[in-house]
Order: sequence, then C-alpha cells, then structure tokens
Amino acid sequence: MSVPIAGIKRNSPAHRAGIRPGDMLLSVNGHKITDVLDYRFYITDYQLSFVLLRGNRIFTRRLVNRSDEELGLKFSTYLMDRQKSCKNKCIFCFIDQLPPGMRETLYFKDDDSRLSFLFGNYITLTNLSDHEIERIIAMRISPVNISVHTTNPELRCYMMNNRFAGEQLSIMNRFASAGIRMKCQLVLCPGINDGQELERTMNDLVGLVPQIESVAGVPVGLTKYRDSLPALRSFTKSEAAAVVRQMEKMGEKMLGSHGMRVFYPADEFYLKAEMPLPELDYYGDFAQLENGVGLITLFCDEFLKGLEKSDGKPLGSRIILATGIAAAPFLNRLVDKAHQKWKNLNVTVKAIENSFFGKKINVAGLVTGRDLIKSIENQKCDIILIPSVMLRREGDLFLDDVTIDDLQHALNTKVVTVPVDGLKLINALML
Repeated sequence: MSVPIAGIKRNSPAHRAGIRPGDMLLSVNGHKITDVLDYRFYITDYQLSFVLLRGNRIFTRRLVNRSDEELGLKFSTYLMDRQKSCKNKCIFCFIDQLPPGMRETLYFKDDDSRLSFLFGNYITLTNLSDHEIERIIAMRISPVNISVHTTNPELRCYMMNNRFAGEQLSIMNRFASAGIRMKCQLVLCPGINDGQELERTMNDLVGLVPQIESVAGVPVGLTKYRDSLPALRSFTKSEAAAVVRQMEKMGEKMLGSHGMRVFYPADEFYLKAEMPLPELDYYGDFAQLENGVGLITLFCDEFLKGLEKSDGKPLGSRIILATGIAAAPFLNRLVDKAHQKWKNLNVTVKAIENSFFGKKINVAGLVTGRDLIKSIENQKCDIILIPSVMLRREGDLFLDDVTIDDLQHALNTKVVTVPVDGLKLINALML
C-alpha cells in the first residue's frame, strides 16, 4: 500500500527534505502507511524516517517533527483514502428519508471507523475488517462510538437489513477485553426495540461496563418521505415515558454499582413524555451531548449563570431568535428571564415549523433555510439569530442548500450564527 502526496507546503520540513508532489508515501519509521490513522499515529516521534516511491525509485528522507512546525505534506483527501460507505439498509435510516434533489453528499451513508475516532461519528461495526479491529486495539483508539440499537442478533439483522449484523456484536467483547473504551447509541423504534428488547439490550451491555462508558437512547426520526420504506411510527407520550423510566432505573442501578449512570434517555424522550428534564448533576461529564442527552439542561444552566454574571447592556436591536419547535419553550423561559434583567431587550423567540421534512421533525438542527424564510419573511427585525447546528460543519449551508447570504438577501436582515452555548447566546443578545 502507498499514499500519493498531493502537495508540499513551501519551506516546510518536507519541502526542505526534497519531497515532491506526486511522490508515494510508503512508510514512516518502518510502519506502512495506508490512511490518516496510520499517518497520524506514526508521525508523533521526534525523528522520522520516510520511505517514498518516485517513479520506479524507492528512497528515504529523514525529517524532524517539531511542535512549532507542520511537516508540510498535503494529501488529496482528508482520510488519505476513500471514505467507507454503509453496507446496511436500516429500517430507520434518516438518509433514506431525504427528499430527492438535495446535494449529493447528503445521500452518502458513512460507516467509517476512522471518522468515529476523528469526528465522533457512530459506526455499526458491520464495516470493520480484522485488520482494522486489530489496528484499533494496537493503537489504543478510544472511545469507539458504536450504533448498537439492539443486542438481539436476529433483531439487529432485521433492523439493519444485514444478515451479519448480529455477529458483529462480538467485536465489542474484543474491544472490552483489550481495554478499548466505547460509547453506544440506541435508535429506538416503538414496538420494535423498546420495552423488553430495550431491557435485554441494557442488561447485555452492562456486562461490558466500565469499557462501555455511556449509552444514549434516542427516538427514531421520521420525515414525510417514507414511501416504500418499512412502516414505523413515532413514540406516544406514554411510550416515551416508559423509555425514560426504564433507562433511569438502569442508570440508578449502575450509579450504585459502578459509580456512573451509563444509560441516558435523550432530551427528546423527556419532551415527548412531558416529563421534567433532570438537573445538571444527573448527566455527569455530559458524554452524550451529540445525541441530545442533557443538551437543554446544560444550555439553560450556561445561560442563567451567564445572565447573572453579565454586566453588559443590550443595544436594543429588534432580534428574532429562531429555533426548532422542541426547544422553543425553553428559550422562551430564558428570554423572559433576560427581559426581567434588561428592560430594553427586544427579543422574540420564533419556533420554525418544519415543512421541508414534515411536522414530526421538530429539532433545530434540521430546520432549513427555506422554512426560515417562510416563517420570518413578514416579520420586522434588525437581527436574526440562528443556532450553528442548522448549518453544515463548514458553517455556510443549510440542508436545502440555502446559504447565509441567501437568507440575508431574502429577509433583508442581518443573520448571526450562534453556537449552542448559553453564554454565547447571552453575548449575542448584546447586539
């Protein structure tokens, strides 16, 4: 195996060593390089010996890895390899529920262990070779983020439409035996993997604690684009409450026996069940924020503490704070607190109904630019605040390809992106 070098940063160690674009990287300090994980893992030494191929000639270059200077090698893709696509066709897959005509990258289903380590993506384990498993163990890569959904092998095969999906659960035992830490996700579908199946899954995962550090239960997300897909429905209020009680009960048990709660229902379950969200200390180190576990509680705490300490004063701009329907009640309560402190504050919370994906989708992260325009176009304001989760990682595009500039032009209003952080929202209200 070899990795082509796409470019060299000028005056970098690689440039000074005579490495050129088009050279093929074969190994570093005697270790073969196949992708970004190999590269990152093996360039940590101070003295590096690079073996390269140029044409038919193999040669060696020695570099010094200094903390204040990049090595200077550039590769054609971030992974230095092709991204691995998912081999499953899960009955609840959100990508299968996207409408046609969106940008091509949104339809790509990734299931790449390297992205689990680098960006926190969740993987199903159905895409791992023995070589990759052993590499994770050898490199001590932790935590590995795993989409489990169920530990019932037959049910997992059904839910993932993959006849090997049940067998792959054995990999978790290999990871646990090697001391690899894991975070798990359960996408729960009512009548399928909740109830007794959820109890079974939690009991099975208990055997891998403490290597399994946390498990999030999240409700299935259903858009209006489910033609020809398996029949699924949303959780009822009572079903959501049952999930909360089950996971809280197991969490209390684990807290007593292991000193950590491990099992957490996502905020969406509490909202659907119309149950109060737990206090701040319930969530420990907030290990499952990316799954919406404790996100609202943490945000509210940050906001209220920031409000108490703030000695700033809003300029009085007319502000619309756009969000999804689920978070709107909490933001309204926070804004009311802010109004009590700052009489000249002029902020209105606007809950955006999701016409693009359907009314069952109520989270801010899936609000589109067109729905924002439709909801706000007739309202007068000076500034629109939107949460950063509405945009892709680069911060420039909504899911429907509307840009921030498109939004500002359509509404003739300044749009400001705010990270999902209560203190930073306080700062944004000073405008």
